[in-house]
Order: sequence, then C-alpha cells, then structure tokens
Amino acid sequence: MDPILTWLIVGLVAGVLASMVVGDGYGIIGDIVVGIVGAFIGGYVFREAGWHAPLAGLAGVIAVAFIGAVLLLLLLRLFKRARL
Repeated sequence: MDPILTWLIVGLVAGVLASMVVGDGYGIIGDIVVGIVGAFIGGYVFREAGWHAPLAGLAGVIAVAFIGAVLLLLLLRLFKRARL
C-alpha cells in the first residue's frame, strides 16, 4: 500500500475515534491532521515510557495514534478553556 495513503487512513481512523471519545470534532481534514499528529505524540509517549504497541501491524499503529490523538484533543480542550 502507498505510504501516503496509509498515513491518511491511520490519521482518519485515529482522529475520528479520538473525536468520538473526547467530543471535539474538526471535520474530516481536521480529524486526519489530529490523527497524524497524534501518531507522532503517541509514538513519542510510548517510546519514552518504554512501552510497545498493544497490537501488531496496522492495528497497533492505529492504537498508538489514537492514544496520541486523544492526548492532543485533551490538550487542545485545556488550552481552549484557559483562553475563555
């Protein structure tokens, strides 16, 4: 599969799932961006904590990206409230 398509799919799935859990949706493009940025955040957190992905393959990548996306959305919500 094309790597760019994989990034888009992982970003979309992780972003939409995180938006459903946290409750802040940013539309399809926003959710893809949240999911991709979440993948970097999740990868960093997992690496620094010495953890491994809970699943193998693409499912593991999506799980790590989802966790990172949830963290990102919670941080965005925190900063949004602080500004109000």
